[in-house]
Amino acid sequence: MNLKEIFADRLRSAMKQQNLKQIDLVRAAEASQVKLGKSHVSQYVSGKTLPRPDILNFLAETLHTDPEWLMGNTELKQIQKDDPQKADPEIELMGGTRMRKFKKSSKLDNVLYDVRGPVVEEANRMEEAGTHVLKLNIGNPAPFGFRAPDEVIYDMRQQLTECEGYSDAKGLFSARKAIMQYAQLKHIPNVSIGDIYTGNGVSELINLSMSALLDNGDEILIPSPDYPLWTACATLAGGKAVHYICDEQSEWYPDMDDIEKKITDKTKAIVIINPNNPTGALYPREILQKIVDIARRHQLIIFSDEIYDRLVMDGEEHISIASLAPDLFCVTFSGLSKSHMIAGYRIGWMILSGNKNHVQDYIEGINMLSNMRLCSNVPAQSIVQTALGGHQSVNDYIVPGGRIYVQREFIYKALTDIPGITAVKPKAAFYIFPKIDTKKFNITNDEQFALDLLREKKILLIHGGGFNWKEPDHFRVVYLPRIEVLSKAAGKIADFLSTYQQS
Repeated sequence: MNLKEIFADRLRSAMKQQNLKQIDLVRAAEASQVKLGKSHVSQYVSGKTLPRPDILNFLAETLHTDPEWLMGNTELKQIQKDDPQKADPEIELMGGTRMRKFKKSSKLDNVLYDVRGPVVEEANRMEEAGTHVLKLNIGNPAPFGFRAPDEVIYDMRQQLTECEGYSDAKGLFSARKAIMQYAQLKHIPNVSIGDIYTGNGVSELINLSMSALLDNGDEILIPSPDYPLWTACATLAGGKAVHYICDEQSEWYPDMDDIEKKITDKTKAIVIINPNNPTGALYPREILQKIVDIARRHQLIIFSDEIYDRLVMDGEEHISIASLAPDLFCVTFSGLSKSHMIAGYRIGWMILSGNKNHVQDYIEGINMLSNMRLCSNVPAQSIVQTALGGHQSVNDYIVPGGRIYVQREFIYKALTDIPGITAVKPKAAFYIFPKIDTKKFNITNDEQFALDLLREKKILLIHGGGFNWKEPDHFRVVYLPRIEVLSKAAGKIADFLSTYQQS
C-alpha cells in the first residue's frame, strides 16, 4: 500500500467506527468553519489524494483518532528514526531511493470542477474496462448528432491558409466587427472594436477577467447553483466566491434579498448566468433591472455569462443586462460553441460596455493578460462573421417540432412522472435541474447518488453539489440525446429509484 491507500483505508475504518458518512464530515467542517467540500472527502476516501495538515487534524479530531495513525506514520517512524530525511513529508521511498514529491498548488485546495470530477473519473474507468456509459453530464452537442452549419465549415476551409499566423491579441478585425454589430442588435451601449476580446471559448475569458480583477480577499457574488468554472476561477485568482441563492420556487430567479445581505465592503462584482446553466432559467427584464439597481447602489461590476442567449424557447426574448446599465461597467460573455454546435472550435468573446472611466486600470490588466496569451484560435475567429451574419440554424431546433424543443418537452415530462422527482421546466439552453425527494430515498450525499446510478444503470449525470448547490437534493441532466436515448435513460432512472435507498 502507498500512503494514499493507507490513509483512505484508515479513514474509512474510523468513519465506520464512529458511524459517520462522508456528508457528516462535510457538515462538521461547515460547523467548524473548515473549508472541506464533498468532492474533497470523496477523494480522500477513494485514496486519490492526501489532506493538508490542518484538514488532517480536523478529520482526526472529528473521528476521535490520532492524525499520525490516520496517515500510517506510526509504522513509518521505526523505519525513519535513523534517517530524519525520510521523515520529510516531501520525500517518499521508491525502490530504496529517496524521491522528491511534487504536489499540486495549494491554490487548488478549494477549487472544485465536478462537471469533469470524481463521478466522471469513475465513468472513464468503467469505459476503459469496456462498459458503455450514457453521458448526460456535459453540454457537448457533437456526440449527439448536432452538426455545425455547412456554411461555417466551408468558410473555415476557404480561409485556413490565411490563418497560419497570430492575429491581434484581441482578435481578427472581421470577427470583432461582427461581434460589435451583434452587440448593437442586443442594445449593449458604448461598445467599440477595442472593447471586444475573442477567446478560446468563454472559459478562457472568464479566467482572464477574474485574474485581472481579484486580489486576495476580494469578494465576488456568484449564483448558486452556478456554472462551477466561475467559482473556480475566482478562487484561483485569490478572491472569495460568495454564493447568492437562486430560488427554485420562483422559476430559479436570483433572490434579491439574499444578494443584498451578502454584499460587503470587499465585494467587487456580481456574476449572472443568463440563460442559466444548470437550471435552464431565463431572466425577465424586471429581474435584470433589480440586479442593475443593486449593482448601481453598491458600485459593482456586472459580469454576464450569456453563452446560451440564442437557445431560448417558448417565444421568450433574451435581454442582455448590459443594455439596461449604460452607466455601469459590464462585461458580457458569449460565443458560438452552443448556438452553432461547434464546442470543439473554441471560439468565444467578451464585450466591455457602459461606463469605463473608473475601470481603466482593470482594463489595462485585461490587456496585459490578453497579450500574454498572444491570441485566441485564429481559424475559429475566421468564421465568426459568417456565423453571426448568416442563417441562424439554431432557430430550427428551438421552435415547436424542433429537436431541442421536443427533447425538452419529453425529458421534463419523463422525469417529473417519476415518483420523488420534481422540476422547473427550463426555458433556455439544454439542461434541466430536477429536485429529488431526499427523505423518500434517504439521500444525504448527492455525489454518492450519482455514483450509485452510474454503477448500476451506466448513466452519467452531475449531482447538484457539482454546481455549488449546498443541499444534496438536485442533479443536472443534459437533454441533447435523441428521444429514443432519453426515453431509455429516463426509464433506467425510474427503475433505479423504484428501489433505491442510500445507505
